[in-house]
Amino acid sequence: MTGLDLLRWILALALAFLLGKLVTKLKLPSILGWLIGGMMLGPHALALLPQHVLDDRIYKTIITWMQVSFGLMLGTELILRKIKSYGKALMITTLTQSLGTFLIVSLVFAVVFLIRGVPVYLAFAFGGIALATAPAPALSIVQEFHTRGPVTDTLLPMAVLDDIVGIAVFFTVNACIAREVSGGAIPLYMIPVMIFLPIGIGAATGFPAGLILRKMKSRAGIVAVLLIDITCTAVIGILLNRYVFTTITLNYMLMGVSASAVFSNMITEEQLDLLISLDQPILGISLLGAIVDLGAPLNYHLILGAGLYTFIYIGARAFGKYFGARIGATATHMPKTVQKYLGLTLLPHSGVSLVFTGIICGVLQGPRPDLAAIVQGTIAAAAVINEIIAVIAAKKGFELAGEIGAAASQ
Repeated sequence: MTGLDLLRWILALALAFLLGKLVTKLKLPSILGWLIGGMMLGPHALALLPQHVLDDRIYKTIITWMQVSFGLMLGTELILRKIKSYGKALMITTLTQSLGTFLIVSLVFAVVFLIRGVPVYLAFAFGGIALATAPAPALSIVQEFHTRGPVTDTLLPMAVLDDIVGIAVFFTVNACIAREVSGGAIPLYMIPVMIFLPIGIGAATGFPAGLILRKMKSRAGIVAVLLIDITCTAVIGILLNRYVFTTITLNYMLMGVSASAVFSNMITEEQLDLLISLDQPILGISLLGAIVDLGAPLNYHLILGAGLYTFIYIGARAFGKYFGARIGATATHMPKTVQKYLGLTLLPHSGVSLVFTGIICGVLQGPRPDLAAIVQGTIAAAAVINEIIAVIAAKKGFELAGEIGAAASQ
């Protein structure tokens, strides 16, 4: 990676960041601007980020580091003491809306792919990606419009539990698809390895980090521990992937999730709040880099060509989320407003779904680039279209539940 290539990349990140700022003026998540910026600046459009930069080993190493860092954002929400306090009703409703979405989307695409002659296993990739709920848009509505009530109180912890279910199902599906496209070259026992080895690597680096963070008081020291932990986790994963497990692709985001889940459960709530606030700039840059990297190789012609799949995906996912949440909330006798409107607040999708898409496409790109193009084009278009619809629907859900402005009036 030459100095000129590095400057190209930095300029691309800066332009994508500015586009994200413009998108927020429309009351939409900045992540959509980053994705669109990546597409505009990638090799199929303006080529500020040409293909040789995207293929460069140093560039890929930096993106790997960012994937580990992004995983930390999810891991800090997996606090056992909070999860235990959520109750049976919330657990059941989380499972019905998340697994219900997985089953509906997988089934719908299985039928479509059978008709169109596409391998049916790709349907489960869409189902695994569809589980993800991006809490940021709905949470921004909670803060901006001062919502308060049963729907708000249910949504906030469900965002955490949804991440747990989504990660478990997605990486199981990812491992199975990796074996399928390898033509059986990956033995069955490697599937749990692909799931649990990244967790083990993250836990191995997260535990000593937790011991240090317990005693660390200085802000600079906390940031240093985080940077070292991310770097050690990424290096271990890269070395194992390059020299030991050469036939599979280990997931670096899951390593980050595991590392941060371990040390987050070892420190106090006050320490965790401070750590999260100090880590925001690192996470912000990492997420920006990861999303621009995801958008850059996208060919907008593929997005236009995947229109049918895109609208099928949006419709099937919305159906699964809304009715899955309604069935679970009704069965567990949650408040009527939760039964009717919780599903609307669960429609935002873009952030984690785009990262999951990058992982699946990384598995498919070599052996089946045609299938990778279908997933990339479908989810990239769905991220833009669905997010516009979802933000409006989420706000409407809070409004119908009578929770807009409720916190401010108390």
